[in-house]
Amino acid sequence: MAILNVVKFDGLRNREWVVYRFPGEEFNTGSQLIVGEGQIAVFVKGGQVLDIFSAGTYTLSTKNIPILSSLINLPFGNRTPFTAEIYYINRTAKLDLYWGTTDPITLIDPKYSVRMRVRAHGQIGLKIIDFRVFLTELIGSLGDGNIVKYDNVIQFYRGLIVTKIKTLISSIIINRKISVLDIAPLLEDISSETKSNLHEEFDRYGISVLNFYITSINFPDEDFELINSILGDKAAFDIIGDNRYNVKRTFDVMETAAGNEGGGGLAAAGLGLGIGAGAGVTLGQTLNQNVVNTVQVSRIECSNCHTSNDANAKFCYGCGNKMAQERSCPSCQAPVTDTMKFCSQCGSSVASPKCGHCSAELAAGAKFCAECGTKTEGNV
Repeated sequence: MAILNVVKFDGLRNREWVVYRFPGEEFNTGSQLIVGEGQIAVFVKGGQVLDIFSAGTYTLSTKNIPILSSLINLPFGNRTPFTAEIYYINRTAKLDLYWGTTDPITLIDPKYSVRMRVRAHGQIGLKIIDFRVFLTELIGSLGDGNIVKYDNVIQFYRGLIVTKIKTLISSIIINRKISVLDIAPLLEDISSETKSNLHEEFDRYGISVLNFYITSINFPDEDFELINSILGDKAAFDIIGDNRYNVKRTFDVMETAAGNEGGGGLAAAGLGLGIGAGAGVTLGQTLNQNVVNTVQVSRIECSNCHTSNDANAKFCYGCGNKMAQERSCPSCQAPVTDTMKFCSQCGSSVASPKCGHCSAELAAGAKFCAECGTKTEGNV
């Protein structure tokens, strides 16, 4: 290979590169080294960093690379040949690097109790600050070839970034019980904490994290549609209270479970109640109260021994006394019992009329006796 007398790298216009390995390794003392603005040139021999050059033009010699004196065995005057690797490193900051979670974070939203598949995306800014550490510790892990781009660095760190983000977002949603829909105001705090968590790992390899932003936390449309449906149902019940809403939600779950094929009928409905435990408790309380109210309305007390009897009982369970049956006054429809002869509201007679022929009791308004068929008009 020919000995090179001029070493330079013009750089890539888009500044996407991090490291450029100069393709030649044979040089002379006295060769020209040109380092552009925003670049650092690093001489490496046998894995050992010889020297670092910032922007400028240099004539290579044992004066500006003192360690060459011990590495060059044969003197050749002012044009002594030597071998070395030269790496150009981009020293400018790269602020528009993007990251994102490749697979969603699956969790239960604490506010709406539905499964959510959360994804996060954002931006990160990096800068190489320790060139020796970066070359010796990381460059071999970033792949072969003469060019290493920032995309290679992000790919190397993607697992770390995603793990930190998933852990932090899940912790906030689950431990603080914050809904995914309500997490937007916390993006700045999450970004700051994630940057702090990433700093140590990047610093190990001579890289500084200049900024870290979460630009969006999102989820599939079908997950949002489910929450939107719940919000719509709840809004419809706001004017009549949350208890009614909870009862409806429970019946919705039961209806869905019972309609599933192979769902086990009432067993499936039971699972639905298990899922909506809070609503199930409310339903049970509501039904129990209704039963109590029904029992209270359906009982009547004996006037003789005060035993509670069914409302339609004709004789008392406790003493056998004939129960007073409630009916309506034929004149004013006020409630009366069969022991009353006159209405307490209008004073009309409420005694049951009897057939004048067979003395059988006549129904209110009857024109003929149901027993003998005698015309009843005028009979008492």
